[in-house]
Amino acid sequence: MALDFLASLFKKKKEEEKREGSFEEINVEELESRVEERQQNEQIEQIMERINEIENDIPRIKISIDNIKKQIQEIREEIERLDKTIKDVMMLYEVVSQEINPFKEQLSQESSLSSEIQELKKQIDELRMELAQVKNDIKVLAGYGVDLDAILYEVLAEV
Repeated sequence: MALDFLASLFKKKKEEEKREGSFEEINVEELESRVEERQQNEQIEQIMERINEIENDIPRIKISIDNIKKQIQEIREEIERLDKTIKDVMMLYEVVSQEINPFKEQLSQESSLSSEIQELKKQIDELRMELAQVKNDIKVLAGYGVDLDAILYEVLAEV
């Protein structure tokens, strides 16, 4: 009987040790899961903060894009006006030079006005090519998934 009593005490003690061990395992597992949840929550908070920053930047970027579009349109209109003016000057020059001198081809090479007109024409052509290149570059960048918003944000930050 005494042995049964002692055996039962040892069994109880072993069961308590097993329970304590399982509690420690549960606590460790529980702690690990809590740590993981906390890390995930921190990551989610950081992502949400970044999303809020981006949402706050979007209106400024839209305004900047609109301003850039207006500036491009103004440049386009200025180029068209210059082109028309140059054409008018060329026509006037031809009329005047034909009335004064029938050898206008020889004189046009020597004339400073003609060289200036040619230079202006070259500059206009260069501006047209640059605008076309800018337009194509923007299309290519947008096609490759380049973050134009980030680029515009950086440009605006520098201004």
